[in-house]
Amino acid sequence: MNNAIELSNVTKSFKGKTILKEINLTIKKGQTIGVVGANGSGKSVLFKLIAGFTRPDKGEIYIRDEKLGRDIDFPNNVGVLINSPGFIGIYTAFQNLQFLAKIKNTIDDDKIVNTLKAVGLDPNDKSKVRVYSTGMKKKLGIAQAIMENQDIIILDEPFNALDMKTYKDIKDIIKDQQKKGHTVLLTSHNHADIEELCDDTYIILENSLVQLTKELKQAYFQM
Repeated sequence: MNNAIELSNVTKSFKGKTILKEINLTIKKGQTIGVVGANGSGKSVLFKLIAGFTRPDKGEIYIRDEKLGRDIDFPNNVGVLINSPGFIGIYTAFQNLQFLAKIKNTIDDDKIVNTLKAVGLDPNDKSKVRVYSTGMKKKLGIAQAIMENQDIIILDEPFNALDMKTYKDIKDIIKDQQKKGHTVLLTSHNHADIEELCDDTYIILENSLVQLTKELKQAYFQM
């Protein structure tokens, strides 16, 4: 089982409008894959399909050889950061992760503490998440995506609206996941990040997913 993720002829529409059409993609274990495209092109939809948050109209999605919607409803051991995570505003960061950890009950409080430290958050901070800055919420979102040692990490725009320190911290976290041999899927409007972090990059153009060649990159950067 060398493939972490496989999509075969995946099509998804909303309200009669095709967003993704006949998408084919194979991601090997340990690869980092970048996906770029214009706003509204379908990047988040693609990641939601892989995460099992929505189902394709046509086609098949396999996570570690298990078919979504047949063998499993949601992929196991996958960490996801898409849009803004639904944290409980009146809880602290530690309390939020503790609440989520009880769902699977596979990690203890020490692991939560260590994960918060790893993303640059103070596990003893008594501030409520509702008063967190955008960067702090982003760090907490990544913490929940990696705290159970998930070996597939899906990060949709993890660098948006961050100060320089937080930006560097999150980049270091992604590199650490790569060193552990985890599979990472990443979108970013900063193409330098994609080039630095990703083994392969794809672009969504006219509802199709194609590998970003030098010719396409030149045309895309000039758009």
